[in-house]
This record gives sequence, structure tokens and C-alpha cells, in this order.
Amino acid sequence: MTAPSRIVYHQRSKMLEVGFPDATYQIAAELLRVYSPSAEVRGHSGAERKLQTGKKHVAIKAIEPVGNYAIRLIFDDGHDSGIYAWEFLEELGREQDRYFAEYQTELKLANASSLPRIPVGHWKPPSS
Repeated sequence: MTAPSRIVYHQRSKMLEVGFPDATYQIAAELLRVYSPSAEVRGHSGAERKLQTGKKHVAIKAIEPVGNYAIRLIFDDGHDSGIYAWEFLEELGREQDRYFAEYQTELKLANASSLPRIPVGHWKPPSS
């Protein structure tokens, strides 16, 4: 597969723009994080995949090239072991509606949330 001609992270929207010769995709950092191709997330088989919760506001801190075939994304939650091959980025971009729907279904079945947990006593309402 041909390498993307453009990879840009938009910090404000937390979207990774990946431009291939025939299409450009805007992929949310949250989706990239919860479907990380790392063993930590995927395990060593489909049955071992671990549901990632609390990642709604995750951001990408850095993007590193890996040879001529992939990038490594470093997230602000400390996750940094996923190697995103061009084929996977293209599939994730093309099929992101399906991936997000599957993720939402998995969260619902697990009675979990994409929102981060805030420990008791750590949140204070904004002052008026």
C-alpha cells in the first residue's frame, strides 16, 4: 500500500488527518486509541481484546514514523505501543462509522463509558 501523502494532527478537534492518493480521512484520537493495534489492547487474538474505557478526551502527543510502512502514536494517557500500518489507518478511516458503532455497543454491554472517571473529591464545579 502507498504511504499517506499527508498526516496532520489537529489538536483542537483531536482528529488525525490522513491523506491517501484516493481519499483523506479525519480519524478521532479516541477511535485510534481504543482500536490501537498494540498487544496491550488487542491481545494476541481477537478473543483477548481489552475494552478501553474513559478515552473520550484522549489526545495524541506525538507521531513517530516506523520505517516506510507505519506510524507510532503517543497518547496523553501514556499509551505508546501501537504501530499503525498504512493499511490499518486506511481501513479505520474508511470504516470508522462501523468501528465507532461496535465500540459503543461494547461499552453498553459492559455497562462502561467512554468518559474518564474522576475520583471523588477531585472535581470542583466552576466558580461563578
